[in-house]
Amino acid sequence: MAMLLEPGMQSLRLGANGERCPTPSPPGSPGPPHESCSIAPLTPSQSPRSEARSPPTASFAVVVAIDFGTTSSGYAFSFSSDPEAIHMMRKWEGGDPGVANQKTPTSLLLTPDGAFHSFGYTARDFYHDLDPEEARDWFYFEKFKMKIHSTSDLTLRTELEAVNGKKMQALEVFAHALRFFKQHAVQELKEQCPSLVEREAIRWVITVPAIWKQPAKQFMREAAYKAGLVSPENPEQLLIALEPEAASIYCRKLRLHQLIELSCRAPGNGPEPPIDSSFRQAREQLRRSRHSRTFLVESGVGELWSEMQAGDRYVVADCGGGTVDLTVHQIEKPQGTLKELYKASGGPYGAVGVDLAFEKLLCHIFGEDFIATFKAKRPAAWVDLTIAFEARKRAAAPSRASPLNISLPFSFIDFYRKHRGHNVETALKKSNVNLVKWSSQGMLRMSPEAMSELFQPTISQIIRHIDDLLKKPEVQGIKFLFLVGGFAESAMLQRAVQAAFGPICRVIIPQDVGLTILKGAVLFGLDPTIVRIRRSPLTYGVGVLNKFVEGKHPREKLLVKEGKAWCTDIFEKFVSVDQSVALGELVQRSYCPARAGQRKTIINIYCCATDDVVYITDPGVRQCGTISLELEALGEPGGGDPRARREIRATMQFGDTEIKVTALDVRTARSVRATIDFLSN
Repeated sequence: MAMLLEPGMQSLRLGANGERCPTPSPPGSPGPPHESCSIAPLTPSQSPRSEARSPPTASFAVVVAIDFGTTSSGYAFSFSSDPEAIHMMRKWEGGDPGVANQKTPTSLLLTPDGAFHSFGYTARDFYHDLDPEEARDWFYFEKFKMKIHSTSDLTLRTELEAVNGKKMQALEVFAHALRFFKQHAVQELKEQCPSLVEREAIRWVITVPAIWKQPAKQFMREAAYKAGLVSPENPEQLLIALEPEAASIYCRKLRLHQLIELSCRAPGNGPEPPIDSSFRQAREQLRRSRHSRTFLVESGVGELWSEMQAGDRYVVADCGGGTVDLTVHQIEKPQGTLKELYKASGGPYGAVGVDLAFEKLLCHIFGEDFIATFKAKRPAAWVDLTIAFEARKRAAAPSRASPLNISLPFSFIDFYRKHRGHNVETALKKSNVNLVKWSSQGMLRMSPEAMSELFQPTISQIIRHIDDLLKKPEVQGIKFLFLVGGFAESAMLQRAVQAAFGPICRVIIPQDVGLTILKGAVLFGLDPTIVRIRRSPLTYGVGVLNKFVEGKHPREKLLVKEGKAWCTDIFEKFVSVDQSVALGELVQRSYCPARAGQRKTIINIYCCATDDVVYITDPGVRQCGTISLELEALGEPGGGDPRARREIRATMQFGDTEIKVTALDVRTARSVRATIDFLSN
């Protein structure tokens, strides 16, 4: 899509009925006729105009947050009338020995005809008990969240593959999971507050990794609409929370006795500040009650934040099942708001990497072809094996001297003997894997060194990524490093992070580290303005035509139209990568439809990971989305004089967790239906 810049205005060319036209070609192959459909921006300035405004406030009786994780998920809620009390979900049925079950595995089971059957421990255990032949017909999904991050061309039609190879649309899978949490949460809320009006009273919050791009965030929103959490007509009722941000929001509330410090450094000089006795007493009473699911948070900030001076900086490392997310925040005093100092970074370095390393070890011992066949033919038994490994993975520690035993399912041992003609013990001997032995009790006996080797590739990537971040000029002078997320419970990761960064900053883990994001997501839902400034993860803009300047613009970009020389494909920026954008800060562009009967306008959005982009054809630039403006017919009541010039003012907001757009017909002062879409490409 392109714009023509004439004296005093620009013109954006589109196909008839709002369909996109190809970007104008070099001379000799001009595009479609200009009169087909166009809009003319009235503000051709290269620097976006910004306005600060107070974010709209909506009154909700309760906030429900869903922490949708790669390996485990859960929900929590808080009533706006009592925001200092966060209520965790009920403990789930089932569970594994030694594992706190205030979250449940992100495992979904659908019947052979695609209907919902169960979620979490129930789904996992039921699938495990299915007859091998019967299991081939069911849909069992686990660790499926990562697909949304790894798919480069994510659409509403993207498919997920179940454990047994059967496929289903990802949107259906995610909607089933979210609907499960909605039903659980609403049922519990109605038990506590029978008069609650579900449709209007609940604000929902869904957590996503900060490194997720806009298509993945929009995908989660579409799944929530499909699940019935909220209606597309009330988008403000659903917030997308960034996981490390949520953790940061919760960490600012913590008291000293709610933290575990890994660093060798002293926690500071002087006596410990006094802790409010009534709060501490109430918390101790709650702690004594083994069945309590209520956590109290301070209305102010915790002592850790009280130690901080204005401008102090800290890193939150959210180490989850699928991804590691790093965010850098600065505390703003006296208001206590947060400012992001560097764009969110990270990658697929979560605990799943250890699982993949174990699978790679099994492939080395038993053969890649056998493992692939076993997973396809005995999917339930494969799930059983992964459960056994998960328990041993959690028990791994740097100080451990004794071996870790992993039970092999009988069906694995039997299937291998029939498939290969010899037993698993023979396979181990042939593999020359010295650190793994066979136990006569039917177990793989892994030495501590063997388990450590499974962790090392993933942990090394995490350490390298944190180290790269801390070396950046914008991130100098870090005072704290908060380690959060499910993988942060691992003693192996804790020791490695402490050894690498303990000498330069205080490495701190909140108690109940696996629930930090969930609690923070509730606090974010209660006050979404707490993160005041964010950094743009990419450069966003549109393609325009500008007057051709000889010697400045390349000849292949020259387009002569009606006797005037234009340069095609110029990238006009809305916002630059890593640019600070305040919450409520607006970028505005005004457009003038060229035809009186025009009813729809589509504007292509381009993005790039660098700031030095000049043309939309530069390497690394790609079309990432569209803005659609649906215009009121001229001559309709309220539509105004059909002969008058029409100005449509589009307003974009880049400072929130999602990019948002609104539009206004300036002449009539009426809203124009405006949507932004990152999934249709």
